[in-house]
Amino acid sequence: MTGPKRVVAAMSGGVDSAVAAARAKEDGHDVTGIHLALSRNPKSYRSGARGCCTIEDANDARRAADVIGIPFYVWDLSDRFHDDVVEDFLDEYAAGRTPNPCLRCNEKIKFAAVLERAQALGFDAVVTGHYARLEPAPGPGGVPTLHRAQDMAKDQSYVLGVLTAEQLAGAMFPLGDTTKDLVRAEAAERGLTVADKPDSHDICFISDGDTGGWLAEKLGERAPNDGGAIVDGATGEELGRHDGTYRYTIGQRRGLRLGRPAPDGKPRFVLDIEPVSGTVTVGPREALTVDRVAADRIRWCGPALTAPLDGTVQLRAHGAEHRARVTVDGDTLVVELQDPASGVAPGQAVVVYDGTRVVGSATITGTGR
Repeated sequence: MTGPKRVVAAMSGGVDSAVAAARAKEDGHDVTGIHLALSRNPKSYRSGARGCCTIEDANDARRAADVIGIPFYVWDLSDRFHDDVVEDFLDEYAAGRTPNPCLRCNEKIKFAAVLERAQALGFDAVVTGHYARLEPAPGPGGVPTLHRAQDMAKDQSYVLGVLTAEQLAGAMFPLGDTTKDLVRAEAAERGLTVADKPDSHDICFISDGDTGGWLAEKLGERAPNDGGAIVDGATGEELGRHDGTYRYTIGQRRGLRLGRPAPDGKPRFVLDIEPVSGTVTVGPREALTVDRVAADRIRWCGPALTAPLDGTVQLRAHGAEHRARVTVDGDTLVVELQDPASGVAPGQAVVVYDGTRVVGSATITGTGR
């Protein structure tokens, strides 16, 4: 569809989504602002001004919509968010993996539940404040391709790598060609009070940023263990005890509470997590290095790979690019890294790029050397 569209703008209460909504209206689209109520109890996940599940955020989003001059509604997706994002987060940690809830939220909530509801109500697309670019399809009947943002420091294409071609056809990212400084300046010029509002960097549903403590409270009987041994990866010697494997992730250094330093005096990092036995294996930084990654739950942003791709991959939300050869073996994505990576954890996403274009993503199941 070309020309003006009837769209919903997902307004989190932050500066990015407010400016994205304003730009969509300025471009001639018929815009309705929506705020997603993601918590069954607005105080049960997070309070203050650094999340996306708070009463303050809802009020900020409503005020921004008033300034922009668009209708505004709150959509209650708290049950869907709890089932698809929070429960998935708990299950993954219980299994010894390290999930990224932002990817799951984009996949299951913002571009599944929201887009489905929007289209059922007669809207054409969902506008968000993500820093990523959509390039138009080369011909009629095609779908746009997802690309990195112009501002690499703010690029969010990694957390959008779970979107399918059909979802991208119903998405709009007005900030993909803009830096964050210009977005804040534009918000101030438009009279938006969120112009100087700080960004949120923590998991939105964990109130104080203490992931381990939150998991200890919420997992309950699902916790795989109440503690276990921390062992040296080279010798098998027990170096300490822990209160639960879900408190750790591959590559973690802090909070190990080892009984004594390593003989070589080097710091130790988590190398492996075994939730059934409760064993956490540690070792030196160099033991974290891998050059092969396997992943499942493949999501293609366009056509599936049918031949090996010599491109790049990103292994965490704010991580570096790694040159890699990517192939598909049945339901498994196989990544051979030309630039070895460190601290890669099962449960994280690997996102595949061909230049700036996002090819797709998958969930890491294992690594090797």
